[in-house]
Amino acid sequence: MQWLIDAFEAVRDFMELGGDVLTVIAIVIFTMWMLIVERFIYYRTGLVGLARDIRDTWEARAERRSWRAQRIRDAMISRFSISANRSVPVIQTLVALCPLLGLMGTVTGMIEVFDVMAISGTGNARSMAAGVSKATIPTMAGMVGALSGVFLVTIISRAVVNRVQSLEEQLTMDH
Repeated sequence: MQWLIDAFEAVRDFMELGGDVLTVIAIVIFTMWMLIVERFIYYRTGLVGLARDIRDTWEARAERRSWRAQRIRDAMISRFSISANRSVPVIQTLVALCPLLGLMGTVTGMIEVFDVMAISGTGNARSMAAGVSKATIPTMAGMVGALSGVFLVTIISRAVVNRVQSLEEQLTMDH
């Protein structure tokens, strides 16, 4: 139980070093990861069921060659694609937001350094170091969040394309 308390204190100290911007970055990264986990779970459960239902509906059709049947097929594939892509643009936006928030943390930390320099001159190294810390920690956190998100959103996007193509191939026009 002590390790949990130590971990909590370490995270709290880290968050205090990074300032308020680091809290916003942490919220963005947490939200991004929750959406990523939700997508992975959905792809293993709900999307598989949706693909099965679409295949069963298509296979139950007596006629599959007419123009109307092809529009129904296209609508089914479109519905599947929309369901698979849900939340992906939000994840991509959060990934893009991470480095921008890190940059904002850099700017706010450097403003703090300049404030210290204006008030006390360059002789107060400890106060300047606190500002530099507030400048670099959010930058690092934003980059780490963006890198992890870019990797996983690429995996998700490829999975969506592969699953949509697979469904298109399975919905044949033959009868």
